Amino acid sequence: MIQLFEHYPLLRNKLPYVSLGNFPTPIQKLDRLGKNIGIDHFYIKRDDLSGELYGGNKIRKLEFLLSHALQTRAKEVLTFGSAGSNHALATAIYAQQIGLKSISMLISQPNAHYVRFNILMSHYCKAELHQYRNMRFLFVGNIYQLLRHKLKYGKFPKIIPLGGSSPLGTIGYVNAAFELEEQVMEGKMPEPDLIYVALGTMGTVVGLILGLKATNLKSRVISVLVANEKFIHLKKMTKLFYKTNSLLHSLDPSFPEFVFSEKDQDIRHDFFGQGYAHFTKEGMNAVARMEKNEGIKLDGTYTGKALNALIDDAKNQYLKNKVVLFWNTYNSKDFSDVISTVDYRQLPRCFHRYFEEEVQPLDRNT
Repeated sequence: MIQLFEHYPLLRNKLPYVSLGNFPTPIQKLDRLGKNIGIDHFYIKRDDLSGELYGGNKIRKLEFLLSHALQTRAKEVLTFGSAGSNHALATAIYAQQIGLKSISMLISQPNAHYVRFNILMSHYCKAELHQYRNMRFLFVGNIYQLLRHKLKYGKFPKIIPLGGSSPLGTIGYVNAAFELEEQVMEGKMPEPDLIYVALGTMGTVVGLILGLKATNLKSRVISVLVANEKFIHLKKMTKLFYKTNSLLHSLDPSFPEFVFSEKDQDIRHDFFGQGYAHFTKEGMNAVARMEKNEGIKLDGTYTGKALNALIDDAKNQYLKNKVVLFWNTYNSKDFSDVISTVDYRQLPRCFHRYFEEEVQPLDRNT
C-alpha cells in the first residue's frame, strides 16, 4: 500500500490507482559530487529508477491517471508533448502494459539523441504518433483525432493532460512527499532543508509542496524553470495546488486544507537558456559532473538545468551547512537494445528529420 493510503485510508477506496512503478525509489548520498561542489550533506532521490523498463517522474502520475482511464472503460488514451516527450513515451509504455492503446499528439522540438530514442521506443510500444508544427495546428489536430477515434471505436480516447499534471496526476507527488518522510524517519537521510527539482508542467513541484505541508517535513522546494514562462507561472501553480488539495479533502475530509502563498514557491528563472529543450553549456557541464562523479545520467532539457541551479547556489555559498536533496526526474533505464531493431523509416514521415538531421551542438559529444 502506498504511503498516502496508509495515512488516509478513505482515499484507498475512492482514488483510482494501479501499481506501475518500483517504489519507494532509493535515496543516495552524493559524497564525491558533494565534495566537488562544496556540499557536505548532499543526496539524490532516484526517481530515474522508478520503473522496470522506463523510469522518471511520470510513473507516479500515471498510476492514478491510467487507473482512471481503466475505470472509465477507455480503450485508448491520448496525450500531448514535444516530439521527444518523456511523458508521451512513459504513457505509451505503461498504457500498453495495462492493455490500453496510446495516442501521442506532439509538436516539433530541437533535435537531440534522446528525441530519437523516445520516438523509436514509442513506436515499439505501438503508440500512434502525430506531429504538428505549433500549438494552433495541434489544437485542430486534436479535435480531428478525437472525432476520428470516436467514429472508429465508438468511444473517445481518455485524455491524459500534458505532463500528467492534472489534480489527479499531481497526487502522485503528494504521495512522493509521504514516501520521503518515511525514508527520513528510517534514517535514509536527514530531513532536507532544500529540495531541487526541474519545473515543467508543475505537477511534480506542486505535488511535493502540498505533500510536504501534509507531512512533518519542513523542506523547501527550489524549482528550476525548464519550460516557457507563458505556460509556467504562479497563478497556474496556485490553481493546481488548490484543485489538488480540494480533490483530496473532498474524498477524505481528514486530509487538511492548506494555504498556498508566494513564500511557498521559489522558482529559478536564470537557467532556462534559449528555450525549451535547448541545451545550455552550463547545464551540460552539470550533466557531465554528475556522471563523472556518481555515474548517474541526467539530461540537457530538465535535470541538467536543475542541477546547474543547485551548483550555482553552492558556488555562491547559499548551501553551506544545508541538507540538500536533488530530485532526479529523468529516466536512467537503458532501452537501446529494445529499439535496436526498429527502423526509423517505419515512422510517419514527419519524424524522419530527427534521424536525418544533426542533433543540436551541445549534444554531439554525449
